[in-house]
Amino acid sequence: MFGGAFGGGGGGSNNVAAQRPAPMAGGPMGQGQMDPNAQIAAAEQEMEMVTEMFARLGKLCNKKCIIQRYSDEELTKAESVCLDRCVAKYFQVNRVVNDKLAKLSAANQQQ
Repeated sequence: MFGGAFGGGGGGSNNVAAQRPAPMAGGPMGQGQMDPNAQIAAAEQEMEMVTEMFARLGKLCNKKCIIQRYSDEELTKAESVCLDRCVAKYFQVNRVVNDKLAKLSAANQQQ
């Protein structure tokens, strides 16, 4: 997801590389290139996963960090710091989980 910069949603089913259609081997596009329809489908799937991840992240961090009685139209310093840390932790955990899943997947493919 995000070209590897942010990782997936934390589950094995969110591994975009594992869900992408296989490239067309020896077809008119040449070896190693993906069919344009498959590229579009992969991009749409990745966009959907990014949207879902962003919605989960927003819901989780808002619930944790935003005070429910709004006394000011701006975020407080504490809310802002909490949101920054929440997002950073979310992506850090996401990256660690995706790295472990990728290693497990690679180990299973070698067997």
